[in-house]
Amino acid sequence: MSISHMSNQYARGTISATKPFIPPVDEYQNMVAEIMNGGWLTNQGPCVVELEEKLKKIFNVEYLLLVTNGTIAIQMALKAMKIQGEVITTPYSYVATTSSLLWENCVPRFCDIDPNTFNIDASKLKGLLTNETKAILATNVYGYPCQMEAIQNFADEHGLKVIYDSAHCFGTKVNEESIMTFGDISTISFHATKLFHTVEGGAIVCKSKEIYEQLKLLRNFGHTSPTTFGSMGINAKMNEFSAAMGLVNLNYVNEIMIRRKSQWDLYQELLAEIGLHGASYELEFNKAYFPLVLKSEEFLLRVLTEMEKENIHLRRYFYPSLNELDFLPIYDACPISEDISRRVICLPLYHELTESDMRFIIQKLGSLC
Repeated sequence: MSISHMSNQYARGTISATKPFIPPVDEYQNMVAEIMNGGWLTNQGPCVVELEEKLKKIFNVEYLLLVTNGTIAIQMALKAMKIQGEVITTPYSYVATTSSLLWENCVPRFCDIDPNTFNIDASKLKGLLTNETKAILATNVYGYPCQMEAIQNFADEHGLKVIYDSAHCFGTKVNEESIMTFGDISTISFHATKLFHTVEGGAIVCKSKEIYEQLKLLRNFGHTSPTTFGSMGINAKMNEFSAAMGLVNLNYVNEIMIRRKSQWDLYQELLAEIGLHGASYELEFNKAYFPLVLKSEEFLLRVLTEMEKENIHLRRYFYPSLNELDFLPIYDACPISEDISRRVICLPLYHELTESDMRFIIQKLGSLC
């Protein structure tokens, strides 16, 4: 490595695959001071209550609970609706979607995806239907909505419940409605790398008051009073410090989403200049991630290696195709998902990423094509 190359590399610094949004420190510290002075650190404290109420208004929903993370949200959804048996799901998602099903003793059956949206191809649902099918668990991948109407129609026709893993979907709307209003239950993640975050956390939205009451029991050990229990439960409560981070970040979420869209659009322009194209979506959405499907896995691995030399970190998101996990009870062939998962990367996309960094990324990528 030449001296000039080294100096350029270190001057620029590392470009992360992703990076949390950090609000002004003093704003968060002020909230932490209030929490410490009040002494209420967890167990549905005032910050949690306030954040729940604000999110209900943002999502335009009646029943919402904050929880410790987006994975436990899916597990609680399955438990609250007493789903046992086969669940049709997507092979193209983070492993938590599948592991939640297995954790709750359900059998995942994998429906292949649409190659343009990366979401479940609703036209293929029927081929997986059996007498043991109880529900559909679909992921709105990268924040882009599934074929909501087709999925719901299929579920209604066959008496199935619908759960949406909307982990990526803060701010996404379908026909001007929040994506969180669809399905029997929708879940969302507020992990640190998400567009909106509470460091760790998530939420569950449901339409039924009966399910809502069951979810409240599940979230807090089943307590109906300090000494009585209405059901089995676990500890899935969000703490005050996480909720405080969420309250502060809500002040900046519109700014974050505007910047994310401009970054997303710039990537599209820059890629076109080197003869590549990002995903082409028909509907507007939150632009939470920027997936890029490369020509082959061999080329992808070369790109990763060469980019690492430049301190540019890309992410294989999602890999592997979940139907290929070796601890599954049943293998369902999903050739589209298997192919795309081997060739997809997500380009860096976060609030602090500069235009200069983005141009550098695409320049280096172009030199490899």
